[in-house]
Amino acid sequence: MMSLFRRASLLSFLILTWPAYDGAAAEKLAATVLVKDGLASPNQPVTIEARLVSKGFVMNAGMGGEPLELVVNGHVAATGMTGGDGTAFLSYTPKAQGVVAVQVRVGDSPRVGPAEGRANLVVWERRNPIIAIEMSALVEEPQAPSPLPGFGIQGESDRTPMPDAADELAKLTQFYYRVIYVVPSAPGEDGFQQQTAAREWLKTHKFPTGYVVVLPPGEQALGAKIDEWHAAGWKTVKTGIGRTRAFAEAFLQRRLDAVMVPEPAKGDIPRKAMIAKEWKEIRKKL
Repeated sequence: MMSLFRRASLLSFLILTWPAYDGAAAEKLAATVLVKDGLASPNQPVTIEARLVSKGFVMNAGMGGEPLELVVNGHVAATGMTGGDGTAFLSYTPKAQGVVAVQVRVGDSPRVGPAEGRANLVVWERRNPIIAIEMSALVEEPQAPSPLPGFGIQGESDRTPMPDAADELAKLTQFYYRVIYVVPSAPGEDGFQQQTAAREWLKTHKFPTGYVVVLPPGEQALGAKIDEWHAAGWKTVKTGIGRTRAFAEAFLQRRLDAVMVPEPAKGDIPRKAMIAKEWKEIRKKL
């Protein structure tokens, strides 16, 4: 019969050698990191906006008080904490022009498991000519009218691209133009998710990489954004290519050029707007 001393020794041995159970690690919350594109010029600071959202029972709920890291070229370039809505603002100063793929990931968090999101930091010289493209001008009109006003929300991201749109934009941007993709939104839609969906759609269909921006709701949102770009020094945003009358009018009202594609009904053509029946005609209008 085992002595009390030997029993105690055996119990101590089992406690010391049994693999440790890290309950905290096993119970970490699953999350998603959503990141918005950034627009900057060389040697000027830019703020990358990211949002940490829950993948648990409360879907897309922002997770506040968590560390995020901005990773550029494999190195941590900035760190920050998420606010109450899960959003963090990470500052970075790019050195050279081009398109930089950036990553935002969860830092050392005792509560949230590993997660990361990606976006593009677009670094242009302010003298570069820029064209703004309405996302609806890149997609085929559905057979039945879509009840969804924006792009990138459920059901819209599977849309077929317009014939030749990707090829023609590639020719325009190869040596001369830079491109901004404009995504509209409606009240209640998540701008982070819309931008992510639009960026993935553009990549899937081999459109040239550009700056994706989601507008806030409202008829004046595009005009306000154009004014904002010009005030920030992006005065070479002079041409818009879109599908809707409202998009074209936002440029025409500021004495800028607007091209509509494909050709709309006569009542939907603003005065002084240029018309292209298909994307192969676009270069002749610029």
